[in-house]
Amino acid sequence: MSSRPLSIDLVLVPVDQSEEATRAAEFAVAIAAEYDAAVHAVHVLGDDVVRAIEQGVVDQDAVAEDSKAVTNTVSHIAADADVPITTSVAYGFSRTSKLRHPGSVVLDTAEELDADFVVVPREPISDDPGEVLAKAAEYVLLYASQPVLSV
Repeated sequence: MSSRPLSIDLVLVPVDQSEEATRAAEFAVAIAAEYDAAVHAVHVLGDDVVRAIEQGVVDQDAVAEDSKAVTNTVSHIAADADVPITTSVAYGFSRTSKLRHPGSVVLDTAEELDADFVVVPREPISDDPGEVLAKAAEYVLLYASQPVLSV
């Protein structure tokens, strides 16, 4: 048996409502399957959604349903590959902290969960409020202490 250069028990993948995030989830699951690891998908909520929640002008059940749809997509990908998966939801922005943005949320989640590998979607910048990870990949690539794959 050959030794592997990496030991991976947990792969983190941030997701939003974009096709690029789904593609990143597919890569995360493939890496986890190869290393007999688990995947954790964190749905990162965008600025508009966070503000609407904080101001009480959005139906929180609708936000929860959207998050569930996003994480269910990743859960199905993982189930098809027989890879264990956990999910969470995180605010990608804060009105009180300039340091909270999608990239920092990804890195904080990676540290909290002791993730061994991170897969981030490299997304084109769009005006879709459901696509919040557009700038996160560059930040994660610059500051992550774990190996990172940007797809």
